[in-house]
Amino acid sequence: MIQPEHIFTEQVLRSLFPPERSDAFFDALFGDTSEGAYDIALTYAGYDQKANTLDFLLNLHERPGRCLACNLTYGLPEVFGRHPVIDIKGLVGEIEQVLGGELRCADWQLGRTEQKGRSLHSIPLRIQLAKK
Repeated sequence: MIQPEHIFTEQVLRSLFPPERSDAFFDALFGDTSEGAYDIALTYAGYDQKANTLDFLLNLHERPGRCLACNLTYGLPEVFGRHPVIDIKGLVGEIEQVLGGELRCADWQLGRTEQKGRSLHSIPLRIQLAKK
């Protein structure tokens, strides 16, 4: 039985989705990292043993002097799902490697943007697991 809360530590999450990826995303999008209104961080949100799913959040943290609410964050799941810098498919592959070979990531899905606060929006990432 896996214990993801012991696997997906803050250090592992930062290695899976390094903070520099936010700047790379805005550089690719706008040609200037200073145009970005938020930093993106991956967090572990839970494991549903019955459904055999892992849940993560891509948290969008407002940058100082910027307005997260003024940005179009609600269309981001579609953008993140196919953007090569964000690379969700690659991220899911790395998560599978962290699981150590017992399980594979059979499928993944990005949910709708959720507003957690004025300066924090989150995009859920659910990964369906299967035995290898």
